[in-house]
Amino acid sequence: MPILDIKVPASVAKALRLTSKSDLRGQQLNVLKKLLKKARFTEFGQQYQFDQILMSRHPAKKFSQIVPAFNYNTIHNQWWHKTLEGKTDVCWPGKIKYYALSSGTSEAASKYIPITTDLLKGNRMVMLKQLFSLRTYDGIPIKALSKGWLALGGSTDLQKGPGYYAGDLSGITAKRAPIWFQPFYKPGKRIAKEKDWNKKLAEIVEKAPEWDISFVVGVPAWIQMCMEMVVAKYKLNNIHEMWPNLTFFVHGGVSFEPYKKGFEQLLGKPITYIETYLASEGFLAYQDKQYAKGMRLVTNEHIFFEFVPFDDHNFDADGEILPTAQSLLIHEVEEGKDYAILISTSAGAWRYLIGDTIKFVDKEKAEIAITGRTKHFLSLVGEHLSVDNMNKAIRVVSETMNLCIPEYTVVGEPHDNFFAHHWYLACNTTNIDTAKLKTTLDTVLCDVNDDYAVERKSALKDVHITVLPEHIFMDFMESKGKVGGQHKFPRVLKGKMLNDWKAFLAAKV
Repeated sequence: MPILDIKVPASVAKALRLTSKSDLRGQQLNVLKKLLKKARFTEFGQQYQFDQILMSRHPAKKFSQIVPAFNYNTIHNQWWHKTLEGKTDVCWPGKIKYYALSSGTSEAASKYIPITTDLLKGNRMVMLKQLFSLRTYDGIPIKALSKGWLALGGSTDLQKGPGYYAGDLSGITAKRAPIWFQPFYKPGKRIAKEKDWNKKLAEIVEKAPEWDISFVVGVPAWIQMCMEMVVAKYKLNNIHEMWPNLTFFVHGGVSFEPYKKGFEQLLGKPITYIETYLASEGFLAYQDKQYAKGMRLVTNEHIFFEFVPFDDHNFDADGEILPTAQSLLIHEVEEGKDYAILISTSAGAWRYLIGDTIKFVDKEKAEIAITGRTKHFLSLVGEHLSVDNMNKAIRVVSETMNLCIPEYTVVGEPHDNFFAHHWYLACNTTNIDTAKLKTTLDTVLCDVNDDYAVERKSALKDVHITVLPEHIFMDFMESKGKVGGQHKFPRVLKGKMLNDWKAFLAAKV
């Protein structure tokens, strides 16, 4: 029987916009107009003539002509820093009281992403949409929804600034969760406030026998670590011996493929995986069907999207967007092509380059898949190796050689007068045939990426493999202060992070 087999009242369905609409272009235009109207009297709205944009015949086109594209540094230096100083009505009406701290996966300094009540309201609506979508799932026990939800996120004990609070978005969201959700929410308010990630995990493990968990929510690496600790402490064969009603894993932030093999070794029975695209800047997309090819973009709520073809015409070799970059609207995109995303949100992000690349797997349904990051790709000599290519190669290697490779990163290096790729792979298996691993990895990449195959016969002369214990990757993240919550290991290392990685390995290995 389908889960949540209930009839939603028409008024609720209208509020949640559960009815099917096919006019994606119209939905997005309405969102843009709503955002422009709300922010037209802000300092940003006045400088960039939001009133004129609203009165034009083609407001979306006018918007892209008048408002430049921003990355974090440019919008922070020109605009957002004023809100941290207490100024109101800068990019969004009112005072910004919350900031999501996000260091991303390539920079050391924390980014302060504005969080508004309007953004949190939009995020909650998307969360409810995803919850209601479970009513279409077959073979799921209805009792699962009345059990506990274990969410591994950032601390709800937020940093106090001069007139604002800052922390992980997951911590802000949990702190402001509605009262009706509190009985289901684990690990509960006391443990959720804990800032020491290792202490938080230890307390969750101690409490595990007291909970009946049906949902686990979080980044795969940290959820897997938590379950491994529970299984080890209580000498279980699998996590279902502790939580027999565990039915769902809600994940996002990184591809689940590299983790899946090791994750499923901890299960006693199959569970349902639900993918989300919840960034610090907003809830962008979610899986709304059991066997969906991708995640559905949130086109009719609180985010306006533009799509920039991820190619040499629009981005430089370092993944920075060019001033001449051309953006497309949702009705202009093509399936199967890589796009970087510009978002405008109800928190005062305007034409903001979020840094992810996506492709449309079903344009009609606005279903996307995340393919990587604008700065997390390798193109030393024109090989254009994306994270999507890397994930596929790791999956094939894992299946072919029966290995669990939960983490990896890739580095571009000089090789004589040419270049090579150096892969660092996390694997706790001993006596690995690294020659076979290298050949398999290289062959798969040649199959999935024509540019890579061409360059392997030219300037990309070799592939190097270093296999490391998984804890090395975790220890490095801990050394950078990026433990738990939404922190992910970067798939491509460059610049300062690469230098820090090499120094760390020299001291550890």
